[in-house]
Amino acid sequence: MNKIRKTKKLMKATSIVLAAFIFVFVLLVPEETASAAPINVIENGSKIVVNTGAGLEYTIDKNNGNMISALLNGTELTGSKPSHINSGLWGTTVSWVKSPSGGTVIITVDTDTLTHYYVSRSGENIIYMATYTTAQPGVGELRYIFRGNSDILTDIPTNADLWDNTGAIESKDIYGFSNGYSASKFYGNEQAKDLNVQGATGNNFGVFMAYGNRETSSGGPFFRDIQFQRAADTEVYNYMNSGHAQTEDFRVGLHGPYALIFTNGSTPSIPDFKWMSSLGLTGWVNSRGNVVLNNISGMESGYTYTVGFANRDAQYWTTASTSGTTAMYNMKPGIYTMKIYKGELAVYSEDNVTVAGENKTTFLNERSIDNDPSTTPYVWRIGTWDGSPTEFLNGQMITSQHPSDRRNANWGPLAYTIGNPVDQFPAIQFRGANDPTLINFTLSAEEAASPHMLKIGITTAYNGGRPKVSINDIALKNPSASFQPNSRDVTIGTYRGNNVTYSYYIPASHFVAGTNTIGITAISGSPDLSPWLSAGFAYDVVELGD
Repeated sequence: MNKIRKTKKLMKATSIVLAAFIFVFVLLVPEETASAAPINVIENGSKIVVNTGAGLEYTIDKNNGNMISALLNGTELTGSKPSHINSGLWGTTVSWVKSPSGGTVIITVDTDTLTHYYVSRSGENIIYMATYTTAQPGVGELRYIFRGNSDILTDIPTNADLWDNTGAIESKDIYGFSNGYSASKFYGNEQAKDLNVQGATGNNFGVFMAYGNRETSSGGPFFRDIQFQRAADTEVYNYMNSGHAQTEDFRVGLHGPYALIFTNGSTPSIPDFKWMSSLGLTGWVNSRGNVVLNNISGMESGYTYTVGFANRDAQYWTTASTSGTTAMYNMKPGIYTMKIYKGELAVYSEDNVTVAGENKTTFLNERSIDNDPSTTPYVWRIGTWDGSPTEFLNGQMITSQHPSDRRNANWGPLAYTIGNPVDQFPAIQFRGANDPTLINFTLSAEEAASPHMLKIGITTAYNGGRPKVSINDIALKNPSASFQPNSRDVTIGTYRGNNVTYSYYIPASHFVAGTNTIGITAISGSPDLSPWLSAGFAYDVVELGD
């Protein structure tokens, strides 16, 4: 009798919990239109098989949350390895549930510090995803990798296609070819502000990543990270956090939403993610606010100005109009630091910009740019103060190929004469490859009779590299190392670190009327690994002040 009572109580409690869950799900999941066919989900042992009814059928492994199959119209697009978060998850609990109408399915992959969602709707060849974290994964990176069939998905950016390479030329992730070219998953990637939809195609198939909301990622608007690689598999990535030249701490919370979109090879539009707001995903923030900046004064024509907002929880950015007005919408409530960038150089910064929720808008009156070094007088200037070395020799190639690639012009050592085209000056100073760089210039007797300030702006530095300067063979005081990301930089396709300006006071006694020569080398207290993995830095500007 006691066993019967206990069983009845257990059944009653289970019924209450189940009823509550169904009630909550009905409230949270948006109902599909009446014409939408139910999505088909089959749980077969350790597999969850989802068929969207539009040609896409994918399988999730219940043991770890990996996607082990993705069929489009019966053709297997998965490669030799499954697709997954990071390098795969361990200690997972995988569950799924359908909406009351049967038109939506949510698959939830849980670990102690991470929850990953696969979401699909009937009639769509899209896998919507989001990833919630309470801590950075132990592998140090947060990424979703779709590993595709490289015999079918043959078309990706050439810079990341490793087929027919002759072996690694750096760290087993940058490869060379018999023609002297290079390729890597690090090359040809877009800046975060430009991420929208990119994919791999071939044989009338396409798998595209819609990168979605970058608010919980790290690195700011100009950060680059891995998007593609074709080797044994064709890989399509969404990197949310990594240690690749990261300039700020990792953020935790809900990353996304983002999506994998399967097509006949055509590039899809960015999907509408707003419908996911009612799914009850952990970490989703519905109450948001806006910022409107009425005007920016002091803008220089010919440059793009980006307005960025950041705090420990979120990051946002938008492009200012040519008249200096801009607006940023759908921000998480909080207190932000606002920065205005000329190109990639911060020329204005303001703390304590408050964003309220409930769709409220914070209005900011005119802000005047107050930290643009290009406004100071100078005798000569090499480059432009824009936070980028792209105008210099090989500067355009940094993001697409290794410095040793034979398509690059000779790095030097070089002697540059003031007045020559700026693309004759090296974009990067490597201690092991092109030291020294000499700058020849002429001063009048009046100019030589006065002291001057030499400024060297850099965008990143590797291995503690910083500029050692001499003037007419007289050495100036060596500077300290700048604070930069603790990783490779220019060899993995990025010049984006922390912009730093070094200033050197040069007394009049060091100058002569007529021809003068400045020598610049890279110094560091740390040993080098190779000519290209040597102490060095990327130039923004070299300037002799008035």
